[in-house]
Order: sequence, then structure tokens, then C-alpha cells
Amino acid sequence: MIYLELFWTFFKIGLFTFGGGYAMLPLVQQEVLAHSWLSTDEIVNFIAVSESTPGPFAVNMSTYVGRLTGGIFGAFCATLGVVAPSFIIILIVAKFYEKFRRSRLVEGAMSGLRPVVVGLICASIFSIGRQIFVPGETLPTAALAVSIGIFLIMAVLAFKKVHPIIIIAASAATGIAAGYIIGL
Repeated sequence: MIYLELFWTFFKIGLFTFGGGYAMLPLVQQEVLAHSWLSTDEIVNFIAVSESTPGPFAVNMSTYVGRLTGGIFGAFCATLGVVAPSFIIILIVAKFYEKFRRSRLVEGAMSGLRPVVVGLICASIFSIGRQIFVPGETLPTAALAVSIGIFLIMAVLAFKKVHPIIIIAASAATGIAAGYIIGL
């Protein structure tokens, strides 16, 4: 039963996700929390790990949740669920590409989806940012200062167009060093 539930949950996530991993984050967060598969803190931690590992966010998240809840076969079912909608949609679009390409309806739908994707990404940033940067019982002042410092340094590097791999590696190294130095 868990395998079907994993497949169906991640199929819905894959079906209603436009704009990539960050746009899907609110839906993933809602579904994973509703099923009690991960806590909010675990989701935040996994996002950090997912951004440091190869592969699309959706695939990494579905595989991780599936593995935790249903073992290897659970990982397979969840991953298949999240990629199946895109695969099916791409097959349909490829078959009718020329017909769809010049359709005012399709152009209008795509124009309407763009602001929605930006809004979903902003909502994800706010939700995760609040969890990371707003001090609470689980985030001591030193950890907050380190998080904000790393964020600011990496934002400057991104603004200066430093390669993303260097930024990810520098973020990980800085976080690890800070953890050892101040005992986070």
C-alpha cells in the first residue's frame, strides 16, 4: 500500500509542478508533511543536501522520501511517480508540437504560468528562509549569525558570477568549518 501511496503522491507533485524544483517545493512540503514522512527540519536539511548532490531536486527528494518510507522499492515507486507525468506530457507535446506551437491558447497558458512559477519560487524562499533565518528554540544565536554570514558571502559570489559549483563547495566548507569552530 505504501508503494502505491508514494507513487500517487509524487505523481501528483510531478503533474502539477511547473518551473522546476523550487516551484514544486510548496507542494512537496505540504504532501510530505501531511503524510508525516519528514519533519520541517528534515525537509530543510534535505534541501541543503539535494542542492549539493547531482540530479534534479524532484528526483532527489522523491528518491529520498521513498527510500525512508518504503526501502529501495519505495524509492523506485516515488521516483517513477515524479518523473512519469513529465515523460507523458513531453511525449504528447512532441507528437503535436507543430500544432501547439502557434496556438494562442498555448501561448496564453505559458504567459500565465510564468508569474505563477515566480510566485511559487518566492513562497519557497520565504518558507525555507523563515525556517533558517528566524531564530527559534532550535537555532542558537551563533548558528543564526553563521547562516546569515554564509548567505551574504554566497550572495556576493553569485552576484559576481562565480561558478555555482564553487559557491556550493564554498558554502559546504564554510558551514562545516563554522560547525567545528563554534560547535553548531
